[in-house]
Amino acid sequence: MESKQLLSDDPAILKKHFVHHLNRVYYGKRYLYSNLPKLIDRSSFKRLQQGIKEVWEDVGRQIERIEKIYELIKAEPDKENCVPIIAVFEDAFDPQDYHTEDCMLNDIDTILYLQLLEHVNITSYRMLKMLAKRLDHTEVQQLLQECYDESKEDDHLFQMITDEYVGRS
Repeated sequence: MESKQLLSDDPAILKKHFVHHLNRVYYGKRYLYSNLPKLIDRSSFKRLQQGIKEVWEDVGRQIERIEKIYELIKAEPDKENCVPIIAVFEDAFDPQDYHTEDCMLNDIDTILYLQLLEHVNITSYRMLKMLAKRLDHTEVQQLLQECYDESKEDDHLFQMITDEYVGRS
């Protein structure tokens, strides 16, 4: 039985795949950046509002880094094929499906979606770092590492907020 090649050694194919996934993260982040202020207004727990504002600032920095990555690899952002990831982001900001009169439940839903999105980002950044390494883009790897670290910290932040908010007596 013939074994399949696990990862292409063709830099053009790797770059195309890298840019495809970078586009998904980039447009997801842009959607997140423009919509996070709505979640701040909808949240009732002060610490959650502060956490969302902190994440909003992090997302702004991540967008700047991703734009720098596009420059470094000489690529342009392309929104084509970003629909699935944007749909996940849109769902997180559409309160029609889950909005209740209970502020705590609405805040819990907000935290759940934000952590879900952070987990998508953490996984995406991890994979993009590996591809950047294969493409020998050291500076790109560093920028992605910074984005990855921020996403990990934001995930931890929301876990602490959940513990404080839901776990309180």
